[in-house]
Amino acid sequence: MSSAVWYFSRATGLVSLVLFTGVVVLGALGAGRFATREWPRFTLAALHRNLALTSLAFLTAHIMSAILDGYVSLSWLDVIVPFGSEYQPLWVGFGAAAIDLLLAIVVTSLLRTRIPPRAWRAVHWLAYLCWPVALVHGFGMAENDAAYGWIVALDVSCVLAVLGAVAFRATRQDADTATRKLSPLGGTR
Repeated sequence: MSSAVWYFSRATGLVSLVLFTGVVVLGALGAGRFATREWPRFTLAALHRNLALTSLAFLTAHIMSAILDGYVSLSWLDVIVPFGSEYQPLWVGFGAAAIDLLLAIVVTSLLRTRIPPRAWRAVHWLAYLCWPVALVHGFGMAENDAAYGWIVALDVSCVLAVLGAVAFRATRQDADTATRKLSPLGGTR
């Protein structure tokens, strides 16, 4: 039974990485700014949000199965307090740090209509820190994954997707962004 739970935990961790990569890619592309006639702004924003929610469901399954597995002793406290775990404290600690960053993003997203837009945006930028911290957690926890070329290829593909989206966003001049910068009101969005 423990072996099945371990495989489930590993699989949900990998699926979480792929889904969160999609969330970060859509966010980096500016979800709504990347809109086309076929993919309107509201559709891309909804895809970004729904993909994030699906990612959270898989992440929850990953965490619960890792705690319930019993092969190693992990507690709920180890999930939120970085670097306090007895089992692989560095790598589990990176996972806990990523969870803490993600919790800040989720809470402020839930409160988005009640907090100033600049505060929400500032916290939401933590996704650019959360994703690589979670990636490092996965690399470290997967000591023997180098033997499985497809897992390494998956990790590299995720990194390339995020780097490509960030590079695209950094080099793209957006008309509404340029207009907001010139506006006497500044970035009110």
